[in-house]
Amino acid sequence: MEIKKIFVVGSGTMGNGIAQTAAVSGYGVTMMDIDPMALEKAQQTIEKSVNKLFEKERISAEQRDAALNVETTMSMTAIGHADFVIEAATENPELKFKIFKEMDEQ
Repeated sequence: MEIKKIFVVGSGTMGNGIAQTAAVSGYGVTMMDIDPMALEKAQQTIEKSVNKLFEKERISAEQRDAALNVETTMSMTAIGHADFVIEAATENPELKFKIFKEMDEQ
């Protein structure tokens, strides 16, 4: 199975870093979080990071643009379109069990 689309659950430090790395590497990425402010902060973090990498000529304009176009969502419904899912939510066992149950239902 070829992996083309990645779904990242969680947009904190790990989640947005994973989303950025995957997008720069050529994957279509959707990043999910239940908090719209967290998603906005994650997008700002990614933008700052890739712009710095681009200025230092560590990534191409295409890679920068791919990272800037990471899709965001507050719903698990898009998980069905992903080839690979990465869970990067807060280290809270109850929350993780809830997330995995919800992923299983999709």
